[in-house]
Amino acid sequence: MTQIAIQKTDQSSARPLTTAPIDRGHLSRMSLSDISLEREFLRLFDRKAAMLMTRMRIADPPLALLLAHTLKNSAQSIGAWNIARAAEGVELADGIAAEAELAFTRLGVAVEEAQATIAKLLRAH
Repeated sequence: MTQIAIQKTDQSSARPLTTAPIDRGHLSRMSLSDISLEREFLRLFDRKAAMLMTRMRIADPPLALLLAHTLKNSAQSIGAWNIARAAEGVELADGIAAEAELAFTRLGVAVEEAQATIAKLLRAH
């Protein structure tokens, strides 16, 4: 069963594993290389990720899964592939408490890394 979940994660992410919290090339394509639009995308994502993580911490499991799915989609839109994969891990851990806790911890780490990168990018522009 675990092997199937790992395969599903790898296939559905459709992006190579990366250590970069934000895929700058993808973000540039999504913003049509418009720096002001890129900054706005990053600001919006940063606020949305913080809000979703806060809500997931107190949500019942069905709502937490929905919030994780929302975060995954938002992360994909800016090229935050590590967050997208971690959020998908939360979705796949549905109903298994120990796996869900570990997946949520991984998601928190990925969000923190992305938020630190976003802060640096916004200061640099």
